[in-house]
Amino acid sequence: MAFEFTERLKKLPPYLFVEIDKAKRRARAKGRDIIDLGIGDPDESTPKEIIESLYKAACDSKNHHYPLDQGNSVFRDRIARWYKERFNVILDQEKEILPLIGSKEGISHMPLAFINPGDISLVPDPCYPPYKSGTILAGGIPCIMPLTEENNFLPDLNKIKPQTLKKAKVIYINYPNNPTASVCEKTFFENIALFAKKYNLIVASDAAYSEIAFDGYRPDSFLKAEGGKETGIEFHSLSKTCNMTGWRIGFACGNEKIISGIAKVKSNIDSGVFNAIQMAGITALDIADKHLEKMNKVYQKRRDILVDGLNKLGWVIKKPKATFYVWARLPKEYKSSIEFAGLVLDKTNIIITPGIGFGESGEGYVRFALTVSEERIQEAVQRLERVL
Repeated sequence: MAFEFTERLKKLPPYLFVEIDKAKRRARAKGRDIIDLGIGDPDESTPKEIIESLYKAACDSKNHHYPLDQGNSVFRDRIARWYKERFNVILDQEKEILPLIGSKEGISHMPLAFINPGDISLVPDPCYPPYKSGTILAGGIPCIMPLTEENNFLPDLNKIKPQTLKKAKVIYINYPNNPTASVCEKTFFENIALFAKKYNLIVASDAAYSEIAFDGYRPDSFLKAEGGKETGIEFHSLSKTCNMTGWRIGFACGNEKIISGIAKVKSNIDSGVFNAIQMAGITALDIADKHLEKMNKVYQKRRDILVDGLNKLGWVIKKPKATFYVWARLPKEYKSSIEFAGLVLDKTNIIITPGIGFGESGEGYVRFALTVSEERIQEAVQRLERVL
């Protein structure tokens, strides 16, 4: 029988990290010693306090039923307190907070509530792929905002065409940024809020890396900017914050109407986050400061080893202030990030992510993830030295 994919599915490019995982599994099946600096999946374990909290909650039969679509009220209250403690932002836990099955799920579902076929979303490029794929699955059109090194990897709002803005409904921002590891000042958030208000745009701020920062830098929240809650929402994830990528728990906060739109979509698609995981999420927020103090030191040390090592090999890379990524321009003799990443895998058994996988503006760069031990990063630098 002949089955046809829908047009919207045909428009989706291959998902970058699935392709990287396939390459990794093929290489390991051949017995090769692979150092994976590709997908940003923390190598450290979830803190034991969180695991114990999950076990206790999972043993309670009250948590074995369908969770509420709106999420557990105790978890929402803890999120509200965390936002007040961390950013000095006041949130109404009844109307302005929504637990998610990981922030990726919420980011992907949001366009279904606000993008009609033919509508435009303004998407940074390079970017986390679900900004584009979520728009496409909703029947919308992603319009890219190039992020260039010359502009500190911030979008130039003045270059967006007036005819584009007439059809635009959503603008995505992501700072600290994946994949470039760039950061922004509070004034950028304020300008985005003013821009969104002027053109009646929803701001979708992806803050998944707000807690991974170094050298005394402390990322801020878009919701703290004047007009932030009026114009948008912010997505958070416990995946990177507390080494919980497999647990699938995050949350969206901000504008009441935007939150209610995502909640309505979710109520028709999923049944919410397992209550025991939400209870573990409370513990995660309780211990986040203590855990992050340790983890940020680990990532900072790894960052220093990798960047110092690559610079000795001829790269010119600034040490990022946040995220656990290093975004590096290709050596001058190489043009294609896919070809370079393939060469590195073939010759050194190291997986890195080609920049083109994050969008056309990512060509000419590769991304290294700091999610292996110091010893393996040192070994990776030594392997690269033998080839480059």
